Formats: sequence, C-alpha cells, structure tokens
Amino acid sequence: MLQKPKGTYDIYGDKALKMLYFRKLVTALMDKYNAKYFETPIFESSNLFHRGVGETTDIVSKETYDFKDRGGRDLTLRPEGTAGIVRCFIENKLYADTLPLKAWYLGPMFRYERPQAGRFREFYQFGFEAFGSNDAMIDAEVISIIVNLFNILGLKGIKVYINTLGDKESREKYRKALLDYFKPHLNDLCEDCQMRYEKNPLRILDCKIDSDKDIMKNAPKMTDYLNEDSKKHFDKVKEYLDIMKVEYEVNPSIVRGLDYYTHTVFEVSADIQGFGAQNVLAAGGRYDHLVEFIGGPSIPGVGFAVGLERLFLALEAEGILLQEKSPLDVYIFGTSSLEKSYVLSLANNLRMAGFNTEIDYNDHSFKSNFKHADKLSAKFIIIIGSLEVETKILTVKDNQTKEEYKVKLEDIIDFLDEKLGDDDED
Repeated sequence: MLQKPKGTYDIYGDKALKMLYFRKLVTALMDKYNAKYFETPIFESSNLFHRGVGETTDIVSKETYDFKDRGGRDLTLRPEGTAGIVRCFIENKLYADTLPLKAWYLGPMFRYERPQAGRFREFYQFGFEAFGSNDAMIDAEVISIIVNLFNILGLKGIKVYINTLGDKESREKYRKALLDYFKPHLNDLCEDCQMRYEKNPLRILDCKIDSDKDIMKNAPKMTDYLNEDSKKHFDKVKEYLDIMKVEYEVNPSIVRGLDYYTHTVFEVSADIQGFGAQNVLAAGGRYDHLVEFIGGPSIPGVGFAVGLERLFLALEAEGILLQEKSPLDVYIFGTSSLEKSYVLSLANNLRMAGFNTEIDYNDHSFKSNFKHADKLSAKFIIIIGSLEVETKILTVKDNQTKEEYKVKLEDIIDFLDEKLGDDDED
C-alpha cells in the first residue's frame, strides 16, 4: 500500500477545519494591519535560498530539498517564506509602490530534518514581512502582531525575547571579537561550529550541541559592540514595546538561524504545559540588506514566522480548541428516490441564499437520515415526500427542539433566516 513520505501528514477532517479556521482568523487580523496576502512558488531557484538564507546555515547546508528539473535547472523546495517574498517584491518592482508594503503568507515549507513532535519535513508557516521602513516603530509593531495573535487565540504567559545584531559596522566588530575569543577553543567546539568559525562565527552562538558549555556562556555579547546608531535603534524598539505594554526580556544569546538578520531579532514564547524550554512559537527579525543582496534596491525589511504544527500542539496542550466543526444549517432528504431532483434543486437554492446545506445522496432510510443529520449537527432537517412536492409545503424539523413546522416553499428562505438569526443572537 502506498503511504505518505516520512515527515509529512495529511490534512483532512478536524485538522482541515482547524487550518481553515486559523486562516480565517489570520486573514481578519492581517486586514487590521493593512497587510496584503502573497503566495509564491513552492519551488524556486536554488540560488535564491542559498544566497538569501545563507550558505552557512543548517537549513541550506543540511536540510534543503534540492533537485534538478528536466531542463537541468537547480531548484529547491522552499525551506522558509522570506526569501521567496523578497524575490517577488524585487521581480515585480513592488518597491515602486507606496512603502512600507506589508505582506503575509501561509503555506507549506520543506526541510529535511528528523521528524518529531511538532516538527515535520513538510510543515506550515504563517509569516509576515514589512518592506520600506528602517524605523524602530515597525520592529515593535511586527512583534506586537504575534503577541496580539496569541492573545486572540487564548494563550497565556506570552513572553517576548529580544536582542540586537546591530548594523554592518557593529556586526563586523562583534565578528572579530568572536573570532579572537573562539580561536583558542576551537578543539572544544563541535565539528559544525569549527566550520562556522571561518564562515560566520555568529552562528556558533546558535549551536544546540555546545549551548551548555561555559565557553558559550562566557562568549562576548553583541550589546558590548554596538555603535551609537545601533544602540539608539534598539532602545527605541524597547521604548515602543513599553508603550504597547508588550512584556519582553533582552536575551543576548538570540542570533537566529538565518544569515540575513540585522538589528532587531526576537522570539516569542508562551507558558505551555509540558513544553519545557521548547515553548518558542514564533521568531523573526530585521533584515536591512536582504533585498539588496538578492538583487533589488537598498530597501529595509522586518518580519516573522509562526510554525503552525507547534502552535496547534500548544493550543491543544492548553485545552484551547479552535472551531473544529463547520455548522450545518440544513439537512435535506427525500422519502424515496423520486424526490431526488426536488431535493437537489432546493439544496442549490438554499446554498446560494447563504445556508450551509447537505443532502442525502444514497436513498437512506428515515432512521439513517436522522442519525446522519445528528452526526453533522444539522440545525434543521427538511423532509421531502410526494405530498411536499405536490403541495409545495415543506416539512421542516428543528433538530434541537424537535419541533416540526409546515413551511411554504416560497417562504423557506425567510423562515430559515428568522430561525437561524435567532440562534445567532443567542
């Protein structure tokens, strides 16, 4: 029997309803921030991700799905969303529009890593990018979007951890300090960190293998190498977070796993029962040179990504249920196969009038149809027999109160509007 690839999963049933509900919630939230929906190809030129994400990252060096198409082109399944959005921004010259431009996306990403709870090889991300402003206010606003989303979802103990990587000048000074510091300790570092030493020593600080060693804990801090402009930017971010009453903590060890970040970087967590230290649910930062590096003009950007699998696990652990059932307004069935055409016509009219409607396709018995209506949580049942067809007076049953009504065909939409409107008010 054919099975899905390791590290992937099917979306159907409750999972599908949960995903659709989340998309609806996020769409409404993004409208409030004047953000526009973007969707980029699932695969792009390998060069985009190797340049944009960074050759020294674990994502590019170990985890990307790279392949050649039949034309011999090097392509990669997207491992994250930012690089593709930046490419779209440049290729379509969106920088010529009014800036800042705010973009959001929600879709599958792909990384070849060890599958575990909340971590898959095909996974879904909700992400947000803002282009065209280097003001610290937009850094703080971007962070607040995640906090507001988590509050809307009902998560508790939301905490923001922030750090700064400074501008190019500050980062270069810090890079030199790290090279000097780690040089006599190279043999104490893991093999990956020894390779990172030459290419990007900041990535050593993001190591999961050596993180508990004293050599890592005593490493130089970025905050000690910031120039005045970088300090001012970071201080402003904190000031704006204070204004919005967003709780945060400065964590110098946050460097993020992607090479393109500058200035503000952040992670957002929540107190999740049983998650321990692995409670980070969103992360992101500022990338002032990525657009230019990929081939566009010099335009700053800032953004974040939320992994949906881990977020849904967190919500489940906290007993927070997203709307998992789409309410069914009406279930219609005929007493015999002779009424099927009438049932279909009525269902089509009700659907076009805005009612969620299902019908019996398989000529089930009375008893089976009522059981099926209960299973679908139908609010009303419409029964069509030869008498209903002849008189154009429908038998309508309230599936909650069990009260039965006789309703003229021409009045059925008004009847349901009134009854279901009353339900909505309750």
